[in-house]
Amino acid sequence: MTDEQVQRLVEELSLAKFGWPFLHKAYFNKRLKTTGGRYLLRSHNIELNRKLYDHFGEEELRGIILHELCHYHLHIRGLGYKHRDYDFRQLLKKVGAPRFCSTIETEKKKRKQIIHTYICEECHQSYKRKRKMDISKYCCGKCKGKLTYKKSEVIEEVQ
Repeated sequence: MTDEQVQRLVEELSLAKFGWPFLHKAYFNKRLKTTGGRYLLRSHNIELNRKLYDHFGEEELRGIILHELCHYHLHIRGLGYKHRDYDFRQLLKKVGAPRFCSTIETEKKKRKQIIHTYICEECHQSYKRKRKMDISKYCCGKCKGKLTYKKSEVIEEVQ
């Protein structure tokens, strides 16, 4: 679906469900990651998440458009357009728009973490640190002995 088709769909849904025209721009924003769409207060434009359309299809996109049109029409008319406002919730129910969009389940990336180990030459106390440190500036906290760098380990950690 192209931006022109999205614009046409938004204009059609606005007239059909709300009875008011949509006079601004609607388009896909490829940078949206965590939300289905967004209504911009200053420009009155609507941005939509292409990934949700690609994953769930046109029916999900229609729901997101209706949700954003609720924000749009209420804001234009000076009524409560925020999620917590009574006017917004009533209009959502009236037009059958979802309050939340579906989420895409993604696999969490594994991140490598390096652990540096330091040992005291006097008492053999070991210290593990995530960051490498300058051993000329530090000493053992137990006996004030000199520290030496022992090794670094790579640990895979799920983030």
